[in-house]
Amino acid sequence: MKAGVLVLAGGSGTRLGAATNKVYLPLAGRSVIAHSLLRFAATPGVERLVLVARPSDHELVRAVLDELPPDRVEVVAGGSNRHLSELAGLRHLAAAITAGDLDVVAIHDGARPLVTRELISKVLATAAEQGGAIPGIPVTDLVAKDDLHTDLTEAGGTLVRVQTPQAFRAAELLDAYERSAAEDFAGTDTSACVEKFTDLTVVCVPGDPGNLKVTYAADLPLAEELLSQR
Repeated sequence: MKAGVLVLAGGSGTRLGAATNKVYLPLAGRSVIAHSLLRFAATPGVERLVLVARPSDHELVRAVLDELPPDRVEVVAGGSNRHLSELAGLRHLAAAITAGDLDVVAIHDGARPLVTRELISKVLATAAEQGGAIPGIPVTDLVAKDDLHTDLTEAGGTLVRVQTPQAFRAAELLDAYERSAAEDFAGTDTSACVEKFTDLTVVCVPGDPGNLKVTYAADLPLAEELLSQR
């Protein structure tokens, strides 16, 4: 199984109270996003690793690349929203996908620095076997209406909080995004586009409660503490 991975570096630092994109903030001696990239770089089967970044962040991207193994990460300019950034990343991999050199493509939020190799491998393998895989953890607490986001979905009758990485068979994923571009469709997340334009079976696999997404100021010290325990 050969995989391509898109790590998305969009977002901002607004809710974190930072003046810069949160994925480039320091965390345990590295930038937040460098932790994510290093986990994927060390996972067997990941043939292509692509950082999809905002053009305005080019200086920050250069600093991140200095933290990583030489020539391991490719950089692509993202679009004005998540969907267009995913499309840009997929088009960057299109030749390899069309040639059959990549079986699956995973998409990951760069603000999730604690992703494990075990979760990555599980998502990739499930996508290769089933068609698509999304990690999720059961929602056990009450959520106020204003806190409901697109990362909540129902799987097997249970409300789950969806995480990344999410992975799908490469050829079908690329075709779905090209069709979405032709129809000017932009989904709220990757699975929305897959659901609309493919017949892939998408499986919800057990996520990792420690796969924290850095969103608020308190998340950085928590992430550092969790990293020290791994």
